[in-house]
Amino acid sequence: MDTPEVLSASARTLHTLPEDEPDLGAMRAWIGTLLRDLPEDVVLDVLLVCTELASNAYEHAEGPRVVRVQRHTDFIRVEVDDHTPAELPQLGRSRLGDTRGRGLALIAQLSRCWGTREFTGGKTLWAEVNA
Repeated sequence: MDTPEVLSASARTLHTLPEDEPDLGAMRAWIGTLLRDLPEDVVLDVLLVCTELASNAYEHAEGPRVVRVQRHTDFIRVEVDDHTPAELPQLGRSRLGDTRGRGLALIAQLSRCWGTREFTGGKTLWAEVNA
């Protein structure tokens, strides 16, 4: 991974995720390094949002998968591409006792906005976290 030590404002970088087994720890370490000059609570929110987006890409879609991080003055935008265009995620309800279905609810709570964008052969899930 050839990335800057700290991601400066208006800079954007990407990380290709492994095809078979998710290495979410390596992804989180990469993002932590990029954003290490931000307050810890902001970095932790971005890490959780990115982990949920990437986990969804492994759980519900085909690869290849790519994570992009773009730093703006007042927010961080995280995007995860996958190659399963037909299945757009929807915010569901998690019931007491459910062990699944909370990822998008967490993203919605931690992000100032989030959404999906289709492209030829796939989709992008994205979220913006206030810095």
